[in-house]
Amino acid sequence: MGTTASAMKPVDNGAASAESRRAEITLAEARSIAKEAYIYGYSPVDSYRILYSYFVDRNDPEYKGGWNTIHNNARVFTPDDKAMQTPNVDTPYSNLGLDLRAEPMVLTVPAVEKTRYYSVEVNDLFTFISGYFGTRTTGNGAGNYLVAGPGWKGKVPKGIKAVIRSETELAYIFYRTQLFKADDIENVKKIQAGYKVQPLSAFLGKLAPAAAPAIDFIKPLGKEQQRSSLEFFNVLNFVLQFGPTHPSEQALMERFAKLGIGADKTFDVQALSPEMRKAIEDGIADAWLEFAALEKRVITGEVTSGDVLGSRAYLKNNYLYRMRGTLAGIWGLSKEEAIYPAYYADSTGQRLNGVGNRYTLRFAPGQLPPVNAFWSLTMYELPSRLLVANSLNRYLINSPMLPDLKRDADGGITLYVQQESPGEDKESNWLPAPNGPFVAALRLYVPKPEALSGEWKQPPMQRIN
Repeated sequence: MGTTASAMKPVDNGAASAESRRAEITLAEARSIAKEAYIYGYSPVDSYRILYSYFVDRNDPEYKGGWNTIHNNARVFTPDDKAMQTPNVDTPYSNLGLDLRAEPMVLTVPAVEKTRYYSVEVNDLFTFISGYFGTRTTGNGAGNYLVAGPGWKGKVPKGIKAVIRSETELAYIFYRTQLFKADDIENVKKIQAGYKVQPLSAFLGKLAPAAAPAIDFIKPLGKEQQRSSLEFFNVLNFVLQFGPTHPSEQALMERFAKLGIGADKTFDVQALSPEMRKAIEDGIADAWLEFAALEKRVITGEVTSGDVLGSRAYLKNNYLYRMRGTLAGIWGLSKEEAIYPAYYADSTGQRLNGVGNRYTLRFAPGQLPPVNAFWSLTMYELPSRLLVANSLNRYLINSPMLPDLKRDADGGITLYVQQESPGEDKESNWLPAPNGPFVAALRLYVPKPEALSGEWKQPPMQRIN
């Protein structure tokens, strides 16, 4: 199959027919469809934006290399990594973009010591989680796993421990390998070197099937352009080609088609009347208003990361939740694998901001986050959700750092979250904040039942000005 993915260009049904369809609907209906299609499309379009930078655009600073080849990051992310929002700094990443059109791929993992967490997350282009293998799901032993696209109907060969099906012909595989501390990086490199991928035909020692045709990849929109550009819908049309319409979305796609949105459609922005253009722009604005309403529920804790990340079956086609999961932390883990109780506000409800404010976060004795793997607290500036540059080059505090943290008199631990140093005697417990608004994400990997049930509650972020 080679290292370049492939598929056909979007089929052009003609701008005239698209415009005639639009002429048959009212401006109010066009606005409603645009809102619905934008919420639906945000995750596929943003997913494509990042995968294009990783596996297609050789001139992009984030470019990893070709498809169907594992690309290891033998380091953790820094503020210089800007393509993916809300990256973690606990688990050096390995990235694999799969083109599954010609045949499935076999992913091989080495044996990993039992004390080290690792996971391999299979995501489709829509950002639904297709499945996992790794510490929690399949254990830390060596094994071969098959990842297949939506059209594969073959038999599972011997030597395959599990099969994961992607809804889309292009898929993204996200490897996370726990790093204990800085001098552990060589051990992580050895594990990463044991991650392998090969076509099923190579695994079986058979001739490869005919390669799929080369894809004429379209250029994605930038992250900010995605917020309002009507070309958003053409990118969505392109991405929709890579998977059959899910039975649960048949009626939805028929409705979208009225506006020229679909896998075989062309959304001609230039052909829109001024009135229709305004209606569609208003629909996008409506989508962001609905997102803002959801964001308020997230800040109060009514909706959590565990609600917005997962498989199609888990999310029950809640596309607004999917959009939120993508925007807040694309390819985040589902709640059985990890939960992300974030801090957006202090104990009084005021939004967190590093300008003129200092905060403490205290874990009382016996009240550290309950996990079967490990936990961390990571700082991100807003609205970018990127890591925060600081004098310590410290972007998180996590459980492997516990031996180096100072304890309170009663054995608890107080963390200092602020822009300026809290003093040399407290710097071991300092998480530097930016000169502006921020969010601090608490991550619990393989959370214990009391964390999932809500019995354990995260302590509040206290403002100490």
